[in-house]
Amino acid sequence: MALPGSLNRYLLLMAQEHLEFRLPEITSLLSLFGGQFTSSQETKSPFWILNIPSEDIARNLMKRTVCAKSLFELWGHGKSPEELYSSLKSYPVEKMVPFLHSDSTYKIKIHTFNKTLTQEEKVERIDALEFLPFEGKVNLKKPQHVFSILEDYGLDPNCIPENPHNIYFGRWIADGQRELIESYSVKKRHFIGNTSMDAGLSFIMANHAKVKENDLVFDPFVGTGGLLIASAHFGAYVCGTDIDYNTVHGLGKASRKNQKWRGPDENIRANLRQYGLEKFYLDVLVSDASKPSWRKGTYFDAIITDPPYGIRESTRRTGSQKEILKGIEKCPESHVPVSLTYHLSDMFLDLINFAAETLVLGGRLVYWLPVYTPEYTEKMVPWHPCLRLVSNCEQKLSSHTARRLITMEKVKEFEGFHSRIKVQIGFQLAVSGQSSEDAGGLP
Repeated sequence: MALPGSLNRYLLLMAQEHLEFRLPEITSLLSLFGGQFTSSQETKSPFWILNIPSEDIARNLMKRTVCAKSLFELWGHGKSPEELYSSLKSYPVEKMVPFLHSDSTYKIKIHTFNKTLTQEEKVERIDALEFLPFEGKVNLKKPQHVFSILEDYGLDPNCIPENPHNIYFGRWIADGQRELIESYSVKKRHFIGNTSMDAGLSFIMANHAKVKENDLVFDPFVGTGGLLIASAHFGAYVCGTDIDYNTVHGLGKASRKNQKWRGPDENIRANLRQYGLEKFYLDVLVSDASKPSWRKGTYFDAIITDPPYGIRESTRRTGSQKEILKGIEKCPESHVPVSLTYHLSDMFLDLINFAAETLVLGGRLVYWLPVYTPEYTEKMVPWHPCLRLVSNCEQKLSSHTARRLITMEKVKEFEGFHSRIKVQIGFQLAVSGQSSEDAGGLP
């Protein structure tokens, strides 16, 4: 693979989960920090060779990503030990010397994917690198520099080859933010709901949205605020709305096992306080997403949301007096309905148009779109002339259903009422052949 000489080569070791989400996350973060994704690697592999303009950009990338485990400055690469050694011998010595001088300490680690090596095999591989000009002392506990040999034995655990497909050697630069998945786990969170977003996916969504310090981030279906927490962690000021009064105010029945009612301090603000992020919390309003109360204008750097689609949370909106009278015959004489069904097609229409109106130019909308897998095509993804589709990633829910993480970027100013289009949403739900106009959610 030919690589431009003006760019530095880095090896990215990826986590092997949420495979479709990894490339958009890395691409978005590199774009945020002034770089571009340049690689011809197989993106299903855990090993990606990237061209990044500087080590500063590389380190900034690793301060944000939850899809990558580690990053290395790539010194050599080959499909066999001989190719690796030849590649290392051709690597410029002047780039090695600052990390190998006599006053430095170092250690060499072995990482294998899809195969386990014995200790003897590891020592043999390290000893084979004696031709490198290491002059410092080995320190296994607190070395100044860490180097790694990384071997790739393919993706099939049922067919492990005798020899690796690829071997890499590089200087460790930084680890990713995988620990955030555990430290922000919903299991440890003060206030949760039935559909609280998984911590890892929350951070992925914030990265897809290119959330950064001092941004204003909005969630129109805020729930218990999981997406606000991830955005606030990256220094954004956060706010949201939800139609459910009890959720916004932390009232009613608890979602946690062995707890009947929510406590007096179970609310979204308390969640941000739990992680030391309360200063980024603006407010959350009880509001109907179908009737936004915002003045006309561009406010938000990002809109990140997980709309309800009828699995564990119903889709609802407030009804006008005229709409209520239409459905009054279905209700007891003494009952006036306070909310109406909010069809998915209408909900996504409102969301897309709201984003087109209120996002700043270059701002991003990131949201989940439910689909009926056998009938899904890319043409079913909602669109708007002011928004450009950036990425579309699938997360399977069952053999026939999935949800897709859609990322869109505002590329054109909203031009008044005539830009408010009827977004076509053709995905099928519930029963084959039934459109979202007829169904309130997935089966």
